[in-house]
Amino acid sequence: MDELTLEKEYFKKGFCSVAGVDEVGRGPLAGPVVCAAVILPLKEERRVLGINDSKKLSAKKREALAEQIKKAARGYAVEEVDAETIDRVNILQATRLCMKRAVERLSPVADFVLTDGNMTLDIAIPQKSIVKGDALVCSIGAASILAKTYRDALMAAYARSYPEYGFDHNAGYGTAEHIRAIQEAGICPIHRKTFVKKFWDGRERLPR
Repeated sequence: MDELTLEKEYFKKGFCSVAGVDEVGRGPLAGPVVCAAVILPLKEERRVLGINDSKKLSAKKREALAEQIKKAARGYAVEEVDAETIDRVNILQATRLCMKRAVERLSPVADFVLTDGNMTLDIAIPQKSIVKGDALVCSIGAASILAKTYRDALMAAYARSYPEYGFDHNAGYGTAEHIRAIQEAGICPIHRKTFVKKFWDGRERLPR
């Protein structure tokens, strides 16, 4: 993972700026989907050690690695697509849009893109999708860490506005506590209406 094996293979084929792309937040009932794109340096002295799938790291380790990645990366970008858009176009298309935006914001411009899973992006740049790429490819793992730390901080901020849902510790996922809060208080503006319709009675949370 730390060796950037795949990135170096593409470098030998003539690709100088290989970007890894990943998403966080496809499954939650609330909040945006967040995507990051990262171009890591290939030089040994700038290598970031310990990168892995963000889900396999503690919050403290993710935060430390996120800062190291931002400092070491040749380029990175983080994008989000909100709940309203997710409801309008569906989560798959929202994720593809979010990844595309992250790639297009990169500086330097990527000349090859590695995406996690089986996602194909609407970009002119050559690309390859890799199942479980966040645990196998260093730049994708780095992207997963940046996306995860960004989204967790965002949901913690939303928790201050909407404390009853527990966003600071459930990140918008459908825990029993979260579902109960929806049933008692209704939904708030960052809820995905298409995700909560099974247990939502149509009420919206009253402003406080």
